[in-house]
Amino acid sequence: MEATGTDEVEKIKSKFMSAWHNMKYSWVLKTKTYFSRNSPVFLLGKCYHFKTDGTYSGELSTDGSNFDKINTEISGNVEEFRKDFISRIWLTYREEFPQIKGSALTTDCGWGCTLRTGQMLLAQGLMLHFLGRAWVWPDALDIDSSDSESWTAHTVKKLTASFEASLTAEREPKILSNHHQGTVKRNYDDNEKRNEVYHRKIISWFGDSPLTAFGLHQLIEYGKKSGKIAGDWYGPAVVAHILRKAVEEARDPELQGVTVYVAQDCTVYSSDVIDRQCSFMDSGKADTKAVIILVPVRLGGERTNMDYLEFVKGILSLEYCVGIIGGKPKQSYYFAGFQDDSLIYMDPHYCQSFVDVSIKDFPLESFHCPSPKKMSFKKMDPSCTIGFYCRTVQDFEKASEEITKMLKSSSKEKYPLFTFVKGHSRDYDFASSPLHEENNLFSEDEKKRLKRISTEEFVLL
Repeated sequence: MEATGTDEVEKIKSKFMSAWHNMKYSWVLKTKTYFSRNSPVFLLGKCYHFKTDGTYSGELSTDGSNFDKINTEISGNVEEFRKDFISRIWLTYREEFPQIKGSALTTDCGWGCTLRTGQMLLAQGLMLHFLGRAWVWPDALDIDSSDSESWTAHTVKKLTASFEASLTAEREPKILSNHHQGTVKRNYDDNEKRNEVYHRKIISWFGDSPLTAFGLHQLIEYGKKSGKIAGDWYGPAVVAHILRKAVEEARDPELQGVTVYVAQDCTVYSSDVIDRQCSFMDSGKADTKAVIILVPVRLGGERTNMDYLEFVKGILSLEYCVGIIGGKPKQSYYFAGFQDDSLIYMDPHYCQSFVDVSIKDFPLESFHCPSPKKMSFKKMDPSCTIGFYCRTVQDFEKASEEITKMLKSSSKEKYPLFTFVKGHSRDYDFASSPLHEENNLFSEDEKKRLKRISTEEFVLL
């Protein structure tokens, strides 16, 4: 009886916390973001120019509220940027998902932000792999009609419903704003149908269910091997290793052609990467795998060193960059681009309702961010993880050469942020982790490194 009573208290506590999180985290989309028309905007390797020969000299809002003040040429470019940005997969705090094993938690509000930004980076890598960088969601602009009023009204409704559900011990009713009621049905050609199948499939891999390959539940299970549990805060470097394990353990045949490599002590060992790419696929054919390379780094000591700004901008200018898991002190963001000295990011700190991705034609709208946000580079926390995608061994070799040149030009006679070296890690007296570990998801060397890294990163929100 005592255990049952404790469980009921935990459930009620969880519902009240859910209601509080609705209020705390549901105002994040109210603020409009403005872009200068005089500087190019970069988004994951693509460059957009908002400049025009017209008379308009103010800032541009990406919600389209001041399009009537500018000419058609620049308006089209802004819309292309908006469509590209909205097409990226947005993964945020969720509530009322299936209970996480070993806890009473049904939400990750307040602690799961870095796992979410890690998911977004991995999702972008998978989008490059299956859809290519040129792909954009045909329905992207249809969901961008939300303004602060509609989001605020939706928040108030959810808050009220949460308190009512808490008092009646019922599951919170799902109240959807017009924004979430679906997009206009389109007629797709064969290629668009194929792309839409992969679009949905990629999102479904990140659903908040114990069975999904890269969902929160699975990532937490892998995190336990490094001493983390649900409710803990995860740093960018720890998340990088968790993502590697999640991809390594994924059983979907579609995912057998992708692998993840995590740099060791700011060093990418080229032979280790190529070994991963050339490993036998489960189909029995000797073929190369695409690789997502994750490099945990620090951009300074207690504060970010502004000397690294040009390098970070250079990295985000590469089409094979899949973004940066970073943030500012106490909050994690997914950095995907920049304008001038400001970083463009997607914010996971928005609490949304659980979506069952196992349902046919589940709603996609809540997985796409309606508006970008900007932050000054100098506010960035120095602890972050940079990601790249390389489809072939040749692509990796080309990328390593290109990035090495960038590292040398940005180091200014200091040590580079990270390095590419030839050979295996074992050639340099480092223990290399095996590709397939049956008993332990992390080697003893990795566990020690993860514990050391986790003490260096920014703290819980």
